Amino acid sequence: MHITEVRIKLMDEPGERLRAFCSITFDDCFVVRDLKIIEGTSGLFVAMPSRKLTAHCGKCGMKNHLRAHYCNQCGGRLNESRVIKDADGRTKLYADIAHPINSSCREMIQNHVVEEYHQEVERAKSPDYVSRYDEYDAGDFVDADETEAPIRRFDESHRTAASNKPHHPPQGDPARTGVGRPHIAPGDTRSNAYLDEPTERRGNGTGGFGAGIF
Repeated sequence: MHITEVRIKLMDEPGERLRAFCSITFDDCFVVRDLKIIEGTSGLFVAMPSRKLTAHCGKCGMKNHLRAHYCNQCGGRLNESRVIKDADGRTKLYADIAHPINSSCREMIQNHVVEEYHQEVERAKSPDYVSRYDEYDAGDFVDADETEAPIRRFDESHRTAASNKPHHPPQGDPARTGVGRPHIAPGDTRSNAYLDEPTERRGNGTGGFGAGIF
């Protein structure tokens, strides 16, 4: 495995130990970002990308940074026993996301990155200098699925449209839909005979309401 590219982003903060961020590419196919070049007591060294360690609150279960004394969610006091110690007894606040597992790999990364850092400092003296570090953020790796239009839920639009309209009974033939027909108890043969009777007979005076009174 070989380092095929190093990109440096110089930091110009007076009084700060952080000198630059960098990214390294292995074999032209794998990139590790957010390495830090830091000024130490014995010179420059490279810190690998890391994340803050957290622990759960014993009361509400919320994650809190190990430096916190009180929970950010419920305000309860956090247990000091959650703090993680390293081999030297110091509190371990960060964990490396990516790191070498042997000293030879670490030295190879360290030497290569520090050498590239000094070259970047010289290139930065040019009036038209532009850092290449941020080129990875230019959208080169946008997923095709992310460019599609967002999916619109049918039920939400249907519910909104229906809420603004008055309710209407279903349209159609009243004889088929049952709208306007009297309620018929099940098993009532006389009522069924009434429904089967032609409309003309029910509408004229011979078979309608009051027939046989006079």
